[in-house]
Amino acid sequence: MREAAFIKQNKEKWLEFERSLYNSSENKPERLAELFIQVNNDLAYAQTYYPKSNVIKYLNAITATAYHKIYGKKKSGKGIAGFWSYEVPMIMYQYRKYFYFSFAAFFLMAFIGVISSIYEPEFVRSFLGDAYVDMTEDNIQNGDPLAVYNNETSFGDFNSFFRIALNNLRVGLMSFLYGIFGGVGSLYFMLVNGIMVGSFQYMFFEKGHFFLSLRTIWMHGAMEIFAMCIEIGSGILMGTSYLFPGVLTRKQAFFQKGKAALKIVISTIPFTISAALIEGYLTQYANEMPIPVAGLIVLGTLAFISWYYLVYPHKVYRKNQKDLSFLLKEVGNEKV
Repeated sequence: MREAAFIKQNKEKWLEFERSLYNSSENKPERLAELFIQVNNDLAYAQTYYPKSNVIKYLNAITATAYHKIYGKKKSGKGIAGFWSYEVPMIMYQYRKYFYFSFAAFFLMAFIGVISSIYEPEFVRSFLGDAYVDMTEDNIQNGDPLAVYNNETSFGDFNSFFRIALNNLRVGLMSFLYGIFGGVGSLYFMLVNGIMVGSFQYMFFEKGHFFLSLRTIWMHGAMEIFAMCIEIGSGILMGTSYLFPGVLTRKQAFFQKGKAALKIVISTIPFTISAALIEGYLTQYANEMPIPVAGLIVLGTLAFISWYYLVYPHKVYRKNQKDLSFLLKEVGNEKV
């Protein structure tokens, strides 16, 4: 679009927003919030396609005024508290479709793993390896199907926890970084891990130990697998940024979305470490643990991480929109 056409198309909207900064009766708060977002998008577009234009100076001026008035009033959280309570949830909301896709892909791959195991008896061996399947079958015959999770040392095996945490953090980082290749690398991790989970669960179902496997594997797996899906979604977000840059340049899109994706990956670290703590210290006692206690751990950890990444972002977004509308209304009552 030519610059003259761009200005003509958006001029009235800019003037409407500028008037709203001075006159409280000019617009409803909801409309002001909508204009605020649209003007910022127009500024990003102008910076990309008309880098030497005076229109950038104009849009910078009115958005800077709005930012100063709005966020000068709003004492939003900063530092670590702000990162967890505001920044991560807002990023999750903004790019939520990437993470919804990641979860959908995981369930699809797990389903493929189950179906493949049903119709091809040797699939589990071909995917998990003969050694692992033989070990599991030996454990079942010995009356301890999930002995693989037992620690050789006494309760509180720090070495086991540390080894598990380090491995899971490494896998999570790799599943994110490999996404740089157009998201394909992250999808590969999803393919492997999703099918592995599906075929692994079916193996225990076939042997008659399905519910035991559920409360044992998912005691730590609820947070571990959930965090993995978030990390893979972040890799897809980063990797597709330069393929679909929108109004930004490919470089701008890559750095903007890549930075957001990295923050989400960082946010999964405490959950990954928590999952390792459970696996290193509690999972080995799942068979002896009362079923209600094991179920509470599984459902509790799943509910918490699901709430934080899938529910809480919507609450933060709605609150932010209300605050923005209220603050814009306040701005209109003041003189510049």
